[in-house]
Amino acid sequence: MNLNDHLVILPILLPMLAGIALVIINERHHTLKLALNLGATALLLVLSIVLLSQAAGDAGAVTATYRLGDWPAPFAIVLVGDRLSAAMVMLASVLALAAATFSAARWHEAGPHFHTLFQFLLMGLNGAFLTGDLFNLFVFFEILLAASYGLALHGSGRARVRAGLHHIAFNLATSSLFLIGVSLVYGVAGTLNMADLVVRMAAVPTESRPLLNAGLALLGIAFLVKAGMWPLSFWLTTTYAAATAPVAAMFAIMSKVGIYVLLRITGLLDGVSAGFGHDWLFFGGLATMAFGTVGILSSQELPRMAAFSVLLSSGTTIAMLGYGDPDVTAGALYYLVASTLGLSCLFLLAELMERGRSAEADIFAVTLEAFGDDEETEHEEEVGIAIPATMVVLAISFATCAILLAGMPPLGGFVGKFAMLSGMLGSVSVADGTVPAGTWWLMGLLIVSGLATMIAMLRTGINRFWAPTDDHVPRVRVVEIAPIALLLGLSVVLALTAGSVMSFLQTLSDAAYDPGSYVQAVLGSIAGGGQ
Repeated sequence: MNLNDHLVILPILLPMLAGIALVIINERHHTLKLALNLGATALLLVLSIVLLSQAAGDAGAVTATYRLGDWPAPFAIVLVGDRLSAAMVMLASVLALAAATFSAARWHEAGPHFHTLFQFLLMGLNGAFLTGDLFNLFVFFEILLAASYGLALHGSGRARVRAGLHHIAFNLATSSLFLIGVSLVYGVAGTLNMADLVVRMAAVPTESRPLLNAGLALLGIAFLVKAGMWPLSFWLTTTYAAATAPVAAMFAIMSKVGIYVLLRITGLLDGVSAGFGHDWLFFGGLATMAFGTVGILSSQELPRMAAFSVLLSSGTTIAMLGYGDPDVTAGALYYLVASTLGLSCLFLLAELMERGRSAEADIFAVTLEAFGDDEETEHEEEVGIAIPATMVVLAISFATCAILLAGMPPLGGFVGKFAMLSGMLGSVSVADGTVPAGTWWLMGLLIVSGLATMIAMLRTGINRFWAPTDDHVPRVRVVEIAPIALLLGLSVVLALTAGSVMSFLQTLSDAAYDPGSYVQAVLGSIAGGGQ
C-alpha cells in the first residue's frame, strides 16, 4: 500500500481515531489522555507538512483526489487536496499543537472530554478544508460545531455558560439555513459536487436561475455567520472572550473556515456567474472592519479586544474577497495566515496577562484613563524598579503580537497589508485617472484599523506593564510560554520568507479564480481511476 495514495484522507482519519480512543479512556487518566492528544496533534502537523510540501512542489492546481469507497459518478464522495486546502490544514495543525500544549498547564483537567472534543474539532476543520462536496461540507461543519459547543462550555462558569448557550442556539439556526441552501442547490442543479456544480450551472434553465441563486445566497449567509460578518457577528465576541484560552486560540481559525468556503465557492462559480455576491462581500467586509475597529478601541478587557480583532481580521479578508482580484486575494491570504497566528497567540497571552489581576485594579485603570490622577505623586528615593523576568517575557511577546496585528513593519501583518494595497492599486484602471470610491474606502479603513489597533494595544500595554496598579506578578509555566514563542516564531519566519510565501499564495489565488484545472482533476478522478 502506498501511503501517498491515502495522504488526503489521513488528516481526517487521524483525529477521528484519536477522538474515539480518547472516549474509551477513563477521565481519571488525565496524563494519558493529554499524551495521546499531543501525540496525535503532533503527527497531524507532520502529515500537514507533507501534504503542503507536495502541493507546493506539484505543478498542477490539484495535488490529489480521493474517492471514498471507490463509488462511481455521480455518487462519489470526493476529497480534494490542493494548495488552498493544504495550507489551511497546515495552519489548523499549528494552532492545534500550540493550544493543546498550553492546555497541559491546567485547562485540560477543568472539565470532561476536553481532549476528545479537541480532536473531533480538528476532524471537522480538516474535513471542511478537504471536502469537494457541499453536503459533506455540511456534515463536517456540524462535526466541528458540535465539538465547539462542548469546548465553549469547557471550564464552566456563568459567563461561559451564557455565551456558550447563545453560541449553540445561533449556530443551530444557521445550520438550518445551510441545509435549506444545500437542498435548493441540489434540487436545481442535481449535484452537490463542487466541480460538477460548475459544469451543470451553465446548463441551468433561465427560469430556474433565481431559485439556484437563492440557494447559493442562503449558503453564503451561513458561511458569513461562521466568518463573523457584521451584523451576523453579535454572538462571536462574547463567545470568544468567555472561552478558555486554549479553546479561544483554536476558535481563531473557526471564523476562517467560512472565509475559506467563500473563496472556494466564489472562485469555482466565478466563471459561470461572474461577480455573484461580490458587492455583498465587499460592503459587508467594510462594515465589519468598521465595527471591529470601534470594538477594539472601546474594549478594556484583553480577551474582548482579541475577540474584536477576530472580527477585524475577518472583515478585512471578506472585503478583499469581494474585491474579486487574484492579486488582492493573494495578499489577503497572506494577511489571513499572519493575523490568525497573531490572534491565537493573543488569546493565550490574554490569560497570562490577566491572571491574578483583581477587578479593583481594572476599575482603577479605567477610571485613571478616563479622568486622570489629581493626586500629587510623592518622590521616592529609588531611581528604578526591578522588572521580573516573567513580565519582561510577557511584555516582549505582547509587543510583538501588537505589531503583528496592527500591520506594522517588519512582521507579516505589514507584508499582508502592503500586498493588499499594492494589489488594489495595480488593479485600478488609470485610463481616466480616477480610482473607484469603494477602493478609497477600503484602503482608508485598512490603514485606520491598523492605527486603531496599535492605539488600543499600546493603551493596554501601558496599563499592564508600564504603570501597573498592583505589584502582582503572574506565575507562568514553561509549557504555557512555549506555544506563544512557537506562534510568534512562526510569524517571524513568515515575514522573513515573505517572497517565497507570496509567490506560493499568488499561484494559489490564480488557481482559485481559474477553476478549470480543479474541475478537470476532480471530474476526471470521478469518471476514471482514483481511490
